[in-house]
Parts: sequence; C-alpha cells; structure tokens
Amino acid sequence: MVIVLEKNIREDDKQRIRSFLEKRSLKVNEIAGEEETIFGAVGRLSLDPREVEILPGVQRVIPISKPYKMASREFKRENTVVDVRGVKIGGSRISVIAGPCAVENREQIFEAAKCVAESGAVMLRGGAYKPRTSPYAFQGLGAEGVKLLREAGDAYGLPVVTEIVSSEYIPEMIDYVDVYQVGARNMQNFELLKKLGALGKPVILKRGLSATIEEWLMAAEYLLSSGTNDVILCERGIRTYEKATRNTLDLSAIPVVRSLTHLPIIVDPSHAVGIRDKVPPMGLAGIAAGADGIIVEVHPCPECAMSDGAQSLYPEQFEKMMRDIEVLAPVVGKVVSRRPVRSSALSVENRPEGKVTNALSAAESVADYIRRKGSAVCAYSGNQGAFADQAITRYFDDSVSKLAVDSFRKVIEAVVDGRADFGMLPIENSLAGSVYENYDNLSLYEDIEIVGSVTIRIEHSLLAVKGADLNTIRTVYSHPQPFVQCADFLAGHPEWKHVETDSTGTAARIVAESGDVTNAAIASEVTGPLYHLEILKTGIETNPLNYTRFVIVAGKGAVVCPVPNFSAVIFTAANEPGSLYKALGLFSKYGLNLTKLESRPIHGEPWRYRFYANIALPSGVAASAVSSERIRSAVNELQTRAVEDNIVEDVRVLGLYDSAASV
Repeated sequence: MVIVLEKNIREDDKQRIRSFLEKRSLKVNEIAGEEETIFGAVGRLSLDPREVEILPGVQRVIPISKPYKMASREFKRENTVVDVRGVKIGGSRISVIAGPCAVENREQIFEAAKCVAESGAVMLRGGAYKPRTSPYAFQGLGAEGVKLLREAGDAYGLPVVTEIVSSEYIPEMIDYVDVYQVGARNMQNFELLKKLGALGKPVILKRGLSATIEEWLMAAEYLLSSGTNDVILCERGIRTYEKATRNTLDLSAIPVVRSLTHLPIIVDPSHAVGIRDKVPPMGLAGIAAGADGIIVEVHPCPECAMSDGAQSLYPEQFEKMMRDIEVLAPVVGKVVSRRPVRSSALSVENRPEGKVTNALSAAESVADYIRRKGSAVCAYSGNQGAFADQAITRYFDDSVSKLAVDSFRKVIEAVVDGRADFGMLPIENSLAGSVYENYDNLSLYEDIEIVGSVTIRIEHSLLAVKGADLNTIRTVYSHPQPFVQCADFLAGHPEWKHVETDSTGTAARIVAESGDVTNAAIASEVTGPLYHLEILKTGIETNPLNYTRFVIVAGKGAVVCPVPNFSAVIFTAANEPGSLYKALGLFSKYGLNLTKLESRPIHGEPWRYRFYANIALPSGVAASAVSSERIRSAVNELQTRAVEDNIVEDVRVLGLYDSAASV
C-alpha cells in the first residue's frame, strides 16, 4: 500500500507509522516527492488500510492493485533514475550502452571500448559468461573476460555491463561489474534474481523470449523486493512466428510499460532483429517510442567476431547512429547522456590574459564540480514551468536546485555575485531567431563563460482558468518569443490583446492569480498543472520544428570542459579592407565549421559592430583531445596573430564546451 503523509508531519509521528508497519512484517520505503512524502509498504501479509488511516500524520492510504507492488506506478509516481558511477539511466536522458557480444581478448575489448567511448556511449557491454544454444559454441572467457572488461572500461571512463548466468559466478564478478545483466533465458530464474537483488547493485533485466509484460514486471519485483532499488528493464524482442528477423521487437511494450512502472526502460535492437543494417533504425524507433536508451553490439571487426557477428555494428555505423540519436533527442524531449570526463582538462590558472592554453591539469568538469560541491544552484529567468526551467531539468536532472529571477541580466548577476553556480540563458530559436539581448549580455560580462548548451523542443499551449474558452479570452500573456512563434494561431484571433512577460512561467502565474476567464497564457503544456490551469488548445506554434538552444554559463574558471567540440567567440574586425575575411579564414585553416556569425552594434560607437561566432568541429569528427585541439589552436591564433597583424580587435572567448553534453 501507499501511505501519503501529511505535509507537516512530526518526526515522531513518522517513526511511529514506520514502526507500526515494520512490526507487521511490511518492508517500508520512504519516497520524498516535490508535492508529497509517502511510505511504500509491501509484504506477504495483508493489512486493512483503515488501521493505517487512523494513525496520526497519515493523510490517506492508497492500496496497490497490481501484483507487482514496488515496481508499480502506484508505489512511486516519479520516474526512477538509476545512477551508475555518475551515468544516469532514465529521467530526461537517452543513454547508450555499447560493446561486443563477447570479450574475446585484450586487444579486441580495448579497441571496442575506445571506439564506442569516442562515439558517445556511456557504458561498455561485453559478455564473459555466454549462454549459448549450442554446447559447442564459444562460451566466453569467464573470470578472465570480466577482468579484461573492467580494465577496458576504466581505461576509457566507462562503467561496465555484463551478463550473469548463474549465482555461483557472483564472487568472481562482484569486484569488477557495475551493472549485472539478466538475460532473457534467466528472466524467471527467481533464485538468481533474489541473490542479485540482495547485492543492492544495478541490474538490467531483459524480457523473456515469450514473457508477458506482467511476467516481466513480476521478475523485476523479485529484484526490488530482495534489496536493490536500481532495476533497468530491457525490451529485446519476443519470439513470434516471424522468421525474417531473429526476434520481433515489441515497440508497443515501451509506452505500455512506461504507464505501468516507474523503472527506466531500454531497448536492445541487436538481439531483437539480429541483422546489422536493421539495428540502427530499430534503435532510433525505440527511442522515438519513449525508451530511456539502447544497448547495442559493436565490434571492431564483426566478420571476425566469435559471437553474434551478423548483428554487430561496425564502429562507423555506431558513430552514424549516435549522430542520428543526437538529432532525434530534442524531438522526444530528451538529451543524450555523456560519460563523466575526469582529468586531462584545460588549465584555468595558466590562461594569460584570458587566452586558451594547451596545458593540461585536473580542472573540473560541470559534473565533477556538482559532485564535489554537493549542492549547486542554477538561475533562470521566469517562474516554475518556464522553458528555461525545463531546460535546467533536461541538462542537470535533479542534481541542482533552481533560482528563479525576473530577467536575463539578473541570471548573469546571480552567477557573478555567487547566489548561483550556473545560469540558463536562451540564445536562439529555430523560428524566431537569435535572442540578441543575451548576445549583448554575454559581451558585457567578462567574468562569466559558456560551459555547456542544451536544445529543447518548444511546444506551446493556450492555458486559462477553469470555465474559460476561446470565446471568453480577451487578453493573452506570454514572453515575446511565443507571440512570434504562434503568429498563425494568433492571427485567427485579432481581437486579443497581447501582453509581454519575462517568461512563459510568469505568464501562467499571472493568469492563475487573476482567476479571470478573459485571460489566457501561452506556455508549455506542463505548466498547466503547476498553476492549476486548463489547456484550451495545444500545439499552437506555427511550425512544429520549433527548438530553442540554451547556453549554460558559469563564473570564469569555475569549470572547464576537458574535451570541447564547440566554442563561442566575440571579436571586432579591424577597420581595414578584408580584415573580416582574413579573420574568418583562420577557422577554415584549422578545419572548423563556422555555424553562426552575428553582428551586434557596439554601444557608444555608431556604425561599428562586434561579431559573435559559433565554431564547431565538423560533423563526424570524434570528440577526442586531439580533434578538440583544433578549436583551441584556432582560438589562440585569433587571440594572438590576428591582433598583432591588425586583423581583429578585442577578441574574447565566451566558452569552450561540449555542445551535446549533459550532467
């Protein structure tokens, strides 16, 4: 059962409730949500809910109707996010696990780890104990394979995943494995599940060959009830009469399971289809259906593989698939998870006059900074529910607290004066264009820099108080950008007055506080429940291909990206013929892609302009220390030779960062 506690419950009442339940042989889990705190109580013995409802501090009791208790949505409404050595599976992340079907030798697993890490995988998979249909097939290297997998994972900063086929192998694996994988054939090996659950470590639970969804979730219940809180479900295809593919990938199971359980869900397209060129499209399909990630087989030389070579991707296929996932992520409202990178970072202390240096040190990444500090704050403009608020959740998950302020300038000021560690600023929209105010803000504040970026899809809805409809509306509140982005819808209602606010969240708050059926707000659909507003119409943006890119700013030198693939620079071209042309030629010299060039008037100097440039590595270049050196070298030359040769003036680097990374 789920026991919802009163908001201001006394600690002694809470302890009495817990003791009451535990004395009746019930296992009690406390779950603190944003709106309420609950006790989840499960066990073999049934208990009359009325006995619990009368206890002091209990608001209400909700019986769990599903046979799987701890895995059900009734037990926990919020999605579970599994943290594996800093890699998060679930929530707003798309996480990719990759590696060969089996560990064959040291050279093979190290080469595989290198290629999947450089392409964007966050965990390394590889089988050491292989359950094979034929007793004569390669069975894996056993304990030696586990150790090699661990070495390769550590070498490239990847947690490791491997299948466990019997509980007798736990002693050989426990010191080396981050995530145990339970294969389809062992999904209902309940004794194995109980022993794995008791370890308290993360487990990937694959769906059985012919298992129903309920049987799958009941298997997860064995793990949860035995002690672990970190279970990841994996849909890997089920056995049907179809012979064209190895199995039939049940994509419909993903949204169904999502509605039934809080556990994260990933997809294994490799075992589902068993055909190499069919794996990438089915992996993308799984993400489109709502999966939190995929696990795929990648081999340096698939034709030489000792196991499942026909379904293993070539490294270049995997890299192409990762680029496609990056494009798809904003469409489904997520970001691609990146492995936490430590060490080999740019030195901050040795930056003469703010210039980029090639020296290496142990400077912190954003993720390292948050882990060390323990409680970081990110400022944003607007109120709860604003798109910047959602961007913070997308980038940081729940690893930071949020500080709402009432302007973009105050976001930066909060970072500068130390009230916030980071700031979230919109920089451009795919329909309305650049947010010029923030270009100007970035040029004015020299003690901040860009440390990351995140892109979210913008879907607008018309929100109003209960009782309102399109005929009652007379005034619409929103940020200036949504008015532009919803121009076609608003053109159908020329009688409506438009009132600009500092954010869509603020617009929703104003409408809610007015209680007036003549007022409406243009904001995100998720904002409605926050302010108890009803949705009059959704999807009112003119073009569904509507995205906003946000940048994350921090104090200069606070964090450094170890492997940047993106930079932002502002400079003023010298007042000489061809100076801008020569400056832009430096980017071409170093093989960099100039993705954006904006000019902004310089205040106090009529008819002079400052240029804002976005610089990226070309698509397909692996994110490595060698390739990102191109950006550093080009920026250094722009700061030195270009100034000395009177090509540019006032060069400043706004940031060197990973444009797709998230915390």
